[in-house]
Amino acid sequence: MKNIAIVYFSAGGHTQQLALGIAEGARSVPQTNAVLLRIENSDFRDGRWKNDETIANLDRADAIVFGSPTYMGGLAAQFKAFIDACGGIWYEQRWKNKLAAGFTHSQGLSGDKLNTLEGLAINAMQHSMIWISLGTRPEGSQHQHINRLGSYLGLMAQSEADQINIHDGDRHTAKLFGQRIADATHRWNKP
Repeated sequence: MKNIAIVYFSAGGHTQQLALGIAEGARSVPQTNAVLLRIENSDFRDGRWKNDETIANLDRADAIVFGSPTYMGGLAAQFKAFIDACGGIWYEQRWKNKLAAGFTHSQGLSGDKLNTLEGLAINAMQHSMIWISLGTRPEGSQHQHINRLGSYLGLMAQSEADQINIHDGDRHTAKLFGQRIADATHRWNKP
């Protein structure tokens, strides 16, 4: 059994919907478990993030998928606090050679989501992880199309401010991304 951990922050629920789609896609690959690890407000004490159970789950994972909404052209502060709290893990290189991937969501069609994905990828590179790209060509730019925003580094999605659910194309792209991550995890971690 291969274990994929999806660690993410979501305020409005859109980033969480992407995490759920990625988990569904990963679980569709036989012998794959996907655990969702949401960064919660209760994880913060004196402005610092700390959750030993989340860290234990990440340490056990074969692959870690990082997810943050894009706020003001970058990572959400809550997710950045999580990254900063993992400095000791970086120092020990505990996640070295684990697979990694990333996803983001914003209201704007661009919203500078690429900057967020680059931040997630750079964090993974500093941990000496192996990055998995989205691996899906754009099908078109309509809401129902796969990879409609034309991202390659990781998964990007967009919703309007008053929109409750993500677009069907973004949801389907998330599932395909989860499958790709699971397939790569099985190939990378062969016995």
